[in-house]
Amino acid sequence: MAPYLDYDALRAQTIGTGSDEAVTVNTRALIDKVLARYSGEWTTLRELIQNAADASAKKVTIRLETTPSSTVAAPQSADPSKRIRHVLLHHTLKSSIIENDGLPFGVADWARLKKIAEGNPDETKIGAFGVGFYSVFADCEEPFVSSGKEALAFYWKGDALFTKRLQLPDTQNSNTTFVLPMRNATSPVPQLLSLCQFLASSLTFVGLESIELLLDEWKILDLKKVTAPSFDLEIPKSIDGKTREGLMKVTKVTKEAAQIHARWLKVVEWKRSFTGSTEPSAKEAHSTPSLRYFFSKIAPGVTNSNAEKTAREERAQQDAISDDLMGEATATLFLHVNRASIQTTVSQKFSSELERATKKPPPKTTTVSLLTASYDEHIASASSTSDPARITADIFTSVVPTRGRIFIGFPTNQTTGLQAHISTPSVIPTVERESIDLNNRFIRTWNVELLRAAGIVARLSWQGEMSTLRDKLLRSANASNNTGLTTEQVSQVIPEILFLHTTFAFNESTPLSEVGTLVEEAFWTCGKQMAIDILSSRGVLPSSRVRCLSEDLGFVQGIPVVPEPLVQTSLIKRLRDYGVITDVTISDIKSELESRPLDASQLQRFLPWVAQKSRINEIDSAMVQSLLGMTVVNCTENGIDRLLFLGQMKNFLNPSKIPADMPIPLTTMPFKYTKSIPRADLEALGWDDLNIVPWLKWLVEQIGGKGGLPPAYDITQSASFACTLLPILSKQWDGLSQSSKATVTELMTSRTTIPTKLGMRRPAESYFSSVKVFDDLPVVVGLHSVKDKMLVAFGVRKTVDIGVVLDRLVAFSNSDKQATDGKAGHWNHVDLITYLASVQQDIPLNDIKRLRTTPICPAESTSSSSTSPKWYLVSELFEPEDNLRRLDFPILQWPGPLRMNSAEGKLLTLLGLRSAPTYLELIDIMASAAASGDVARRDRAMGYLLNQYHLKGYSSFDSKTVVTPYLPIQGSEKRLQIPQRCFLNEQNAILGFDILRRDLHPHASKFGVQFNPPITDCIERLIENPPPTHRNAREIFAYFASRVIELDSSSVTRIGETAVVPLAKTKHNEKADSSDSVRYLAPKDCFLGDGDKFADIFDYVDFGQDANVFLLKCGSKHEPNTQELAAKVIREPARVYTSLETPKYLDLLRNLASAWPTLKKNKALAKDMKAAPFLLGYRELVSKFTRRSSTLSGMNPSESSSTYTDADEDEDDAIVRTAELACAGKITVVNDMISYAQFREHILAAPMEEVLEEFYINLGSSELGDLLEQQHAIGSRLNDQSLVPNLQRRIIERTRLYLYDQPRETVSHDSKWIEKNLSLAFVRSISLRKSLKGTNIRRNQPKSAMLSYDKQGGFLLNLTPEYDFFEVAQALIGLLLKKPKPQQIMMLEMLLGTDLHKLKAKGYNVERILRQKATEARVAEEQRRRQVEQEQQELRSQETAQKEAEMQNIRDRRRHPLPGGFPESPDPKSPIPINTPMPQVDQPVQKPRGLFSKISKTLGIEDRVKPASQDGINRGINNSADDAPPPYSQQDITNRPRTPTPQPETVTQPHQLQKNLLNAIQASRPHGSRAVSSGPAVTDVKETHSYCDSKPAADLVYISETSTSSPVRVYLARDLLSAPYSMTSAKFLASNATAVNAFAGILLECADIFRLARTAVHVFYDAHGSTIAFNLEKAMFFNYRYFENLHLEKVQQRDKSEALVYWAVCMAHELA
Repeated sequence: MAPYLDYDALRAQTIGTGSDEAVTVNTRALIDKVLARYSGEWTTLRELIQNAADASAKKVTIRLETTPSSTVAAPQSADPSKRIRHVLLHHTLKSSIIENDGLPFGVADWARLKKIAEGNPDETKIGAFGVGFYSVFADCEEPFVSSGKEALAFYWKGDALFTKRLQLPDTQNSNTTFVLPMRNATSPVPQLLSLCQFLASSLTFVGLESIELLLDEWKILDLKKVTAPSFDLEIPKSIDGKTREGLMKVTKVTKEAAQIHARWLKVVEWKRSFTGSTEPSAKEAHSTPSLRYFFSKIAPGVTNSNAEKTAREERAQQDAISDDLMGEATATLFLHVNRASIQTTVSQKFSSELERATKKPPPKTTTVSLLTASYDEHIASASSTSDPARITADIFTSVVPTRGRIFIGFPTNQTTGLQAHISTPSVIPTVERESIDLNNRFIRTWNVELLRAAGIVARLSWQGEMSTLRDKLLRSANASNNTGLTTEQVSQVIPEILFLHTTFAFNESTPLSEVGTLVEEAFWTCGKQMAIDILSSRGVLPSSRVRCLSEDLGFVQGIPVVPEPLVQTSLIKRLRDYGVITDVTISDIKSELESRPLDASQLQRFLPWVAQKSRINEIDSAMVQSLLGMTVVNCTENGIDRLLFLGQMKNFLNPSKIPADMPIPLTTMPFKYTKSIPRADLEALGWDDLNIVPWLKWLVEQIGGKGGLPPAYDITQSASFACTLLPILSKQWDGLSQSSKATVTELMTSRTTIPTKLGMRRPAESYFSSVKVFDDLPVVVGLHSVKDKMLVAFGVRKTVDIGVVLDRLVAFSNSDKQATDGKAGHWNHVDLITYLASVQQDIPLNDIKRLRTTPICPAESTSSSSTSPKWYLVSELFEPEDNLRRLDFPILQWPGPLRMNSAEGKLLTLLGLRSAPTYLELIDIMASAAASGDVARRDRAMGYLLNQYHLKGYSSFDSKTVVTPYLPIQGSEKRLQIPQRCFLNEQNAILGFDILRRDLHPHASKFGVQFNPPITDCIERLIENPPPTHRNAREIFAYFASRVIELDSSSVTRIGETAVVPLAKTKHNEKADSSDSVRYLAPKDCFLGDGDKFADIFDYVDFGQDANVFLLKCGSKHEPNTQELAAKVIREPARVYTSLETPKYLDLLRNLASAWPTLKKNKALAKDMKAAPFLLGYRELVSKFTRRSSTLSGMNPSESSSTYTDADEDEDDAIVRTAELACAGKITVVNDMISYAQFREHILAAPMEEVLEEFYINLGSSELGDLLEQQHAIGSRLNDQSLVPNLQRRIIERTRLYLYDQPRETVSHDSKWIEKNLSLAFVRSISLRKSLKGTNIRRNQPKSAMLSYDKQGGFLLNLTPEYDFFEVAQALIGLLLKKPKPQQIMMLEMLLGTDLHKLKAKGYNVERILRQKATEARVAEEQRRRQVEQEQQELRSQETAQKEAEMQNIRDRRRHPLPGGFPESPDPKSPIPINTPMPQVDQPVQKPRGLFSKISKTLGIEDRVKPASQDGINRGINNSADDAPPPYSQQDITNRPRTPTPQPETVTQPHQLQKNLLNAIQASRPHGSRAVSSGPAVTDVKETHSYCDSKPAADLVYISETSTSSPVRVYLARDLLSAPYSMTSAKFLASNATAVNAFAGILLECADIFRLARTAVHVFYDAHGSTIAFNLEKAMFFNYRYFENLHLEKVQQRDKSEALVYWAVCMAHELA
């Protein structure tokens, strides 16, 4: 195998040591072979017109100059037609002159004109590659350009192209003109029609307004474009204007109507091929189709199917044109342009890549335009032609979007797939501009996004067309005064909508089918839904609401369906394929039936349809009933409009039972709608045939015209209808069941349904014709075919009614005839009752009812008066019993005893004779007797009630309805009360409730008296009359405690907020038991018990155990909460402090400090706490003896030194400490003990507890450091600063060690910042003067280390030679930590003063620092050597550069180019040098050559600029040193130092890796210890230099095992078991047991994948740190915290896929 050759190294060596040779180009060959080989027919004109558009030109003039023929003489005739014919046939093209009125060329434009491939950098312009202008060299050899006041001429010298410039006079035209002399003198005049078609298309999207074409002195073509004012199209919220990748967003769409007017000479229409021949050539006939063909495509009815006829017509037209070539023709084309504003958003990298490819950055905004032609505008285009009968030229063939194309200023060969042109000026084409570039990665992304934006614009254009069509239909409907659209109105727009469907039908685009696919994809997916607006039978609606008809459903014409002509269009088919449009569903039919009623014709279609569907089970019964339930029919019955509700229909009519001409219920379908439907189909609808009984019931319900039935059908009024109805009933009578007969009888007997000679009578009032007792009896007439047994069943009588006899006897007794006749005068009520009892079985029910309502019996008389007795109803009298007589009730007068079981007794009972009074009657007797003082009668009534309570049925009476007081009350014989207002429980009396008399308590249930009143009434009594004394309160509250279970939440809240608790007697309220001085509190403001802790500041009460239960329920508490404590202490701080004294008061403040996160949420309370003087502060005063000592020693007390000695300890004994209450703003938090010792007499200090200090600061206290003003006095610098480097290096090293263990949130600056911004200097002396702000109190203190600012904006650490590391640490700690503490200063002092080896022995990781010291010297030497090599290499390169370039030029001129190759192509035979030395690994970069560089070299100062690679090495070393000791992080991996010259290493082979992995799996084992403790470690991985294997530090404690199938041991981080977390294993498992089991299950599944022993898997939880998993001595540990945050939620939703993948990768990492 050949040795591997490192081509990267070889290239680097070649670049570093080889000679420079410039690449040259043969300009003529480049232009001939590439730039002038554009494939388009009019490429030159296209590029120049595009340049004009980019220059904001409005008009372009093209002049073709010809050269006369040297062989054919010009005609002598003055006829211009003959002259121009001669020019076209025999002249040759001399030159082309293209002139525009755009902006003149600027300096940059002239410069770009001379450079190939330097495009216009303006991103808003179309030009991109800078090669378009050079297309003029396809036919022109030396073009000439003039613009503004300058001109430029191109000319050749050999194969090189040169230019010359000329300044033009001021009189020269300022337009820009291109003069292009033809290279070939034999070039014919171009085909005018093809040229005119191209020019017409040039006006489509560019900003030009006019183009003129001149041939010599003739104006051949004049094109003008006029644009109407545009208007904005609304972008619906349902359409997302952002493309898929998010690079572009459609922000605005405007629509405008463009009009292109063309005026041309008819010579354009003339085909030269017709000259001298009768038939046009096949090529010409194909390439120049006529305008008639064009208009036949946009105007219906102008089509020609006969090709021969077309050819004859065209030949005739050519003959006519040939005679008048100078005649003029005009045409106007109307188009719609929808222009969208596109906002682009690209990344910097993406923008750079595009700029590299196109030489311009991508535009921030661009446009996408869509050109379409609506149906109306095509009609207008056809009608605007000046001579429609002679259309002979197709000027606009490339403008009309019969086959849409992509325009990049001008049309390309790429079609859109739509009948619409799309202009995207920012699309990046291929170099020849004939198609879109979809090859380059970034260009493709850009172009694809632009095409998607075009699809969105197409969707918005379609929406705009549909909105216009919707408005048009609405106007049509309004004009015809219709509430909706008619079929005719919809049919009128069918041709127009067909045209739109054709326009927006997506077909395959060519040559790149992907273009059309992208546009179509965006068209459909830009909306939040696939639905688009389309035309339906109900107008323009979203396609999701439109359906396709699959069967004849003429009964639901309101469902919007696709009109038949549109069903087969491509757009509708696509919607059906996508499932947006579906066939009509049952739900659609249901909605339509629900929205409007059917007419009779629709009903006759609907019923057979739904009945058949139901019978064949295509629709289930529930849906059938739902359809019928919402179907309403508007029909006419017997000339009367009525509504049929099919949901109410239950029956259909069977003429064999009920004639069809009979009236029927609304629930029965009329026979005319069901006569053609089979019975089985009707029954499938759930309908039954109408039976006699329900029909008769309905007839009865319509009596009196209640249901709108005419009186002729009233069976109680119309004798003729009754004579018709009764025979129908008689015919069906024998077939009726007994229940049906009973129902019919019931319906007929109670109404006047029998026709008699005296009119309509009830059956009971009617008699058969055989009854002739009296002549005036109502006898049945007209019923000839009615069965007697049916009439007997109805109650028609065959004998005379007893009531009639009674009436007549009563009448006889009251008339004069009684004296003469004497037949009835001897009858009395006893005789009457006796007679009626004898014939009781034959008395009809109606007679019984009459007897009940007729006064026929007298009552027993209580007086001897001879007046005539009063007659009573039997129901008003009572049985003749003594106990009823004693109650003064009316008793039936009856001679002798009345046996109630006799015939007379039974009849009287039937007539209503009463056996007992009602409950209310007895109550009235008791109430009235008590009011009148008749206690005996009251007691008799009460005794009767109690004795007859169950016997007479009084137990069923509801006592709650009693409103008359009748019950005697305990303690008052005269007072009466109703049962609801007196009670049995005598404890209720304390609330003022009445108690039932004690002897009646056993009968309380009979009276309906409750044991207790409702609890709500008790609450009202309590609130209205709170207890006045402690004793009353104790009783009342104990009473409520017995009923506390009855209290609901609202009652508890109400009582708790009402002042009903009298303040108990305390030492502060000696008169609390006196009603005159009672103070009431709400239960929620009271505290229960003796209040040992807060009794002096809060109100404590104690009413006994039972009463306290009630108060606790109502909101009382045993102790106040923190908010209550806070409110109390800020309201009465002095009293609280005096009551609690200092220790308890401090406990109170600690409680408030702990609760501050909750207290501060109450903003009003927090504000009061900040302002109230309730905080405890201390002031330390020095005794007079100490001051005098200081004075005697000659020191000023106000400026005494702060240098302390051992005597200071004795001085503490002379300090007097006093406590004061103050607001937070007056108390200082001590954060500097040294300064506090100096100013203690002048500071009110906060208690030195961390919790209280933070609390004081939150309330507004200042820290001591903020109140001090410090002035430093630093002496002059020492001359000897030699110790600075070592000390500075020591400080940086130790700060790294110090900050390693500090939490990130507490660090102010890291070690890198310290290294960059801290410098050191030794000075002679340092002193510090401190003073309190706003006072004259000062203290002086000598220092050995002091921090100050240096002139460069950093910090300077000033040191005296006898510096103290404590003071050094004190000066530095403020730069390192945000809030340093004294113990942290001492920790830093220890690190600064301890040797590295001792620190290593103490457990600090200092290996990296030691390694760095060893490599610093090696790195410095290597850097110096590379610098020398770099300078030498630069000198060699400069000396040989020019020689190599000259030699290369000589070789290029001598080399013969290959056929068809470029001159600059390398010679394949040239030898490749093989003796070039191999490159170095790190090559130096080119150093800058300038003035300072030369001065440095002259003076012998070496340039210290490091090469790129060396600088990277140094940075790597520095970075690695900055991070010591190294925690595991990605940054460490990235910044790991690289050796300057990497040595080859042996990489582990794959098979060996696999073997090692299997060994690792087999060697894995469980961790047997109950604790895990290990330090961090990092191991390099050979296979990649950018990766390392890190094992973090771990300190874990075993807490439990999971309950999975294979138990997994669970560990907890040790720091979580102490403050501030204070977590316990029980607390952790209680909250996370289920989730930890789920995590263990995931890990066990992953272990099974690797065939890893399940016992080797362990779970741990660490609340902070970046450790996901680690491998400790072949045991795997996985962090539950990551699983909880990443995967727990999905695993609980039974989605384990993501979790399995993630933890399998983690397990693989640890195994590796």
